[in-house]
Amino acid sequence: METVCEKGGIATALNAKIYGNGSETLVLAHGYGEDQSAWQLLLPLLACYFKVVVFDMVFSPNLNPKLYDPQRYQTDFKGYINDGRYYGGFERSEVNEIYKNIEQNFTGWVQNFAPKAAGQNNTATGAKFEKTLGRMKPYIALSAAKTVFSSDFRHKLPQVMVPCTIIQSKKDVIVPQSVAFYIKNNVGGDATVKILNTEGHFPHLSAHNLLFRVLKETIQIKN
Repeated sequence: METVCEKGGIATALNAKIYGNGSETLVLAHGYGEDQSAWQLLLPLLACYFKVVVFDMVFSPNLNPKLYDPQRYQTDFKGYINDGRYYGGFERSEVNEIYKNIEQNFTGWVQNFAPKAAGQNNTATGAKFEKTLGRMKPYIALSAAKTVFSSDFRHKLPQVMVPCTIIQSKKDVIVPQSVAFYIKNNVGGDATVKILNTEGHFPHLSAHNLLFRVLKETIQIKN
């Protein structure tokens, strides 16, 4: 099996990099529309305590688009959206409209979506997200969006027995607070929700010092 420490293979393909030389390893995985630069503000802080691994997800614009196989990531799940008993933040009609906009006017969708996701007071974060999101190949952006919105692993939550800390922005138009508490109430092990007093979907960029204070407490970093 290939590991991130080996030369070549998956480590090279995903631009894996290691920072710091701590005795414990911390792996940071970025989200949709981002790349490993999403961690640029937290890395100097975390690398003081851990060996930190960052990489680009296969949909990242930094990678060879040939590595992304849309067929591999197709799903036929029902979705992770509003279903009456669960509030995920999106109605089916809204998700379908997102797909339509990505397919028909990708640039316009990026310019409209990025600032909303970042939060109205986080213009610098919105500009950074718009840049990385806009560099995605439109067909990859559409395929990855369908995977994000269609995948539903709620039935797996009771199998999660390790202690979890769920960190959530106070106001996030992409993921409402109800999702964080739904996860807390349905995982099999102990879980804690930490609400950050900030806005937007990217506190690792817009409020990294606030996020780091919570991380210090969560993973028991000692000064």
